[in-house]
Order: sequence, then C-alpha cells, then structure tokens
Amino acid sequence: MDRIAELWHAGDPVGQAVALLLLAMSVVCWVLILWRGRVLARLRRDLALALPAFWAAPDLDQARRQLQALDREALLLPMVDAAVQDDGPGSLAAETSAEDRLTRRLRDALHAGLLRLQTGQVVLASIGATAPFVGLFGTVWGVTKALLGLAGSEVQGIDAVAGPVGEALVMTAAGLAVAIPAVLAYNAFGQRLAACEAELEGWAHDLRAWRLGRAGAPGSPPGPRA
Repeated sequence: MDRIAELWHAGDPVGQAVALLLLAMSVVCWVLILWRGRVLARLRRDLALALPAFWAAPDLDQARRQLQALDREALLLPMVDAAVQDDGPGSLAAETSAEDRLTRRLRDALHAGLLRLQTGQVVLASIGATAPFVGLFGTVWGVTKALLGLAGSEVQGIDAVAGPVGEALVMTAAGLAVAIPAVLAYNAFGQRLAACEAELEGWAHDLRAWRLGRAGAPGSPPGPRA
C-alpha cells in the first residue's frame, strides 16, 4: 500500500486520471459480473421449475399462480399475457389474422424480455475492449514523461531509466487486469444467455401452439378473431 501511495503522489494529473478511470472500470466490471451471474443462475433455476409447473396446472388461473411464485425475473408471465390477450377492435393490428396477431404479441414480449436479460453485456464488452488501451496510454504517457525528465538530468544509464519505465508499465498490467475478467465474463454470460434465449423461444412456440389449439378446441372459449 505504501508503494501504491508513492506512485500516486509521484504521478501527474494525467496519470492519476488514467488510474482512476481503470479503477472505475474495474468496479463497474465486478459489480456487473456479480449481479449478472446471480440473475442468470436464478433464471436457469426458475425456467427449469416454472415451465413444467405451468403445463402441469389444471387450468390457466392455476398456471398463472404457479408462474407468479416461480417467475422471479418476470419473463414468463408477460408472454402468457401476450398469448391470451388480443388487440382491440378498430386498429390496424386487428385487421390481420389471429395467428399473425398472436405471433406478433409473443415476439414483442420475447424481445422485451431478452433485451432486459442483455443489460450490461455491452458495458462488459466495452470494458474488455478498451481497458488494455487505457492502460497502454498510461504507460506511454509515463514513459514519455520519464524520458523527458531524464533528458535534462545529470544521471544517465539503465539505472536511471529502469525505475520510471517500470513504474509506467504498471498501467499496462492494470489495464489487462481490468480487461481479462470482463472478456471472460462476457463470453460466459453470452453462452448462458444463448441457452436461456433458446428455452424462451421454445416456450413462445409452445404458447402459440397451445393458444391456437385452445381457440379451436370444441367447447373452449373463442380465440382471437381474425
């Protein structure tokens, strides 16, 4: 800690700004990693429990109650609402066929849920891509400053250069330390998101087939009007 304090006080405003920027990027990165890791893990568990519980329910009301207890990320209930509701009369949407309206509502609900799930991915990708260059800029600035300082100094030789250059290279190491976790987390979360997206797309397809079959079954409530 004493060495870090010495480096901080020895730095100029530009070097200190670069260090603060890398620190802020690291904090944001780890907050996103912990938060998104928890959300995606919880979502995988909820999907594994909620989907079978919905189809095992005897009626729609019971199925909705099952989802309310298990759908903690509020992704499944909006899709159920989209499946059972219909567009009001007098709109352009009502002039299309019932199947097209159902498909559009499910697609919109699915895309809204996936957009929420992808929150933070762009930030992680940006940190992973830019942090090494921020650290490199800090290193170049520190080396340039050290060499300019040595130009008018009476002390010459490798010993005079090694200390300032070594301190400047700390910025490159800090940039890599920020970028590597961000890139690894981005790739890991991308894989989990793809798995969740596939399950949600299958759920939307099943809801569409169920709604159309329910609308056409004898004695069932009338479905969306074409």
